[in-house]
Amino acid sequence: MASYRHLARIAVMQTLFAYEFRDEVDVEEMLKKCIDEFSEKLKETEFAHSLLEGVVTYRDEIFKVMQEHAPEWPIERIAPVDRAILEIGIYEIMYSDDVPPIVAINEGVEIAKSYGDMNSPKFVNGVLSSIMHKYKPDSENEKE
Repeated sequence: MASYRHLARIAVMQTLFAYEFRDEVDVEEMLKKCIDEFSEKLKETEFAHSLLEGVVTYRDEIFKVMQEHAPEWPIERIAPVDRAILEIGIYEIMYSDDVPPIVAINEGVEIAKSYGDMNSPKFVNGVLSSIMHKYKPDSENEKE
């Protein structure tokens, strides 16, 4: 059974994906609609709202880091699903104190397996791992 945090990450990923195609939409309203999809399983929504707020707040910095660690892939050429997954993973690695970086990577890879194409898990793993090694080098030995 998926944890509420896993489902929250999926809802945030879906929100970020949809936001790419609708410029003038309230991102919080969009998240509420995505959460409603999981209403029976996702009762604790504070994590999802906090995660979305963090990604939106740091989006410019997140894109800079993403570009730095995927230099052969301009942001606009990264598949929107992969980009949304990376946004969440980068935010959690760089700015979240309650998610170990290795957990952020594992979650990103698992979501990429379900929602990306056949190359997405490897791509997400590579980008997020290189970010962890640069910004949180001591965390690769942490276990949860």
